[in-house]
Amino acid sequence: MAWTILVARAAQKQLIRFPANDQKKIAAALRSLSEDPFSGDILKLEGADKRWRRRIGSYRIFLAVDAATKTVSVSAIARRTSTTY
Repeated sequence: MAWTILVARAAQKQLIRFPANDQKKIAAALRSLSEDPFSGDILKLEGADKRWRRRIGSYRIFLAVDAATKTVSVSAIARRTSTTY
């Protein structure tokens, strides 16, 4: 059974601001989350119970994973800078 991906409106707005090539890479990563949200360069964030980040080049996808309902909630997509974390 595939995972359900929920992308917050704020994350959608952030995505459309990025260059077209980067948008394609990030969109492909979002699609792959529905198969296995723990694949790729993913790391559990410290101090957060269900919060994770996935690295796509210089971009980060911040997400919450609920294994009970098989839901992945994407809260933000940001370019990695010194103030991202």
